[in-house]
Amino acid sequence: MVSRTREAQLTATFVTLADTLVADYDVVDLLHTLISTCAELLDAAGAGLTLAAADGQLEVLASTSEESRLVELMQLRAGEGPCIEAYLTGTVVAVPDVAEVTDIWPLFANKALAQGFRSVHCIPMQLRGETIGSLNLFRCTLGRLPDDDIAVARGLADIATIGILHQRAMSESDVARQQLQQALDSRVLIEQAKGVLAHTHSLDMNGAFTLLRSYARQNGVRLQDVARDVVERRLTI
Repeated sequence: MVSRTREAQLTATFVTLADTLVADYDVVDLLHTLISTCAELLDAAGAGLTLAAADGQLEVLASTSEESRLVELMQLRAGEGPCIEAYLTGTVVAVPDVAEVTDIWPLFANKALAQGFRSVHCIPMQLRGETIGSLNLFRCTLGRLPDDDIAVARGLADIATIGILHQRAMSESDVARQQLQQALDSRVLIEQAKGVLAHTHSLDMNGAFTLLRSYARQNGVRLQDVARDVVERRLTI
């Protein structure tokens, strides 16, 4: 089978993200589609999303690998790094050479280098001046992404942001923030389910998530519902 062109992949992803403009969708699965596409199209070894919870604190919502997740978690705990900088400033933060920022963000730089990442790009997720998180790309090669690639990442991040926040424009309720909080709460369940599957199937955490997500998609069930059933021992995969 001939692999899809970059343009075709982008079109398919934008269509998927546009589906968020309906009433009912799986936020966690949607955002995992976003970061997986970014990693594939933009030659990143890992990608992740950090989103602000209801109290304004950033949390890791989605990651393509445990390595990128660990780097993101370390930044949030230390309160330093390009992911936080992109969220706070609302601007793209590019780190072409991680080794050169050891004086600025020592904890981030050391952790990233230990995981094999040599360059990082963090794109804010924002709409009309409001920033809700950041899309983070981790690469094993040195250098800054071309402007065209950064524009692609910004476009994907923007449409995902619109999908998350669109209900706010339709009503004065706090639906959007509730939706964000529900997604973050769902992530806790998913991490627990990954642990269960990793133990029962002797898988690493990446393999456990793939198994979990595949089951949800094949059976047309929400990812968080499958995770809850696995954790509560109502479902054996």
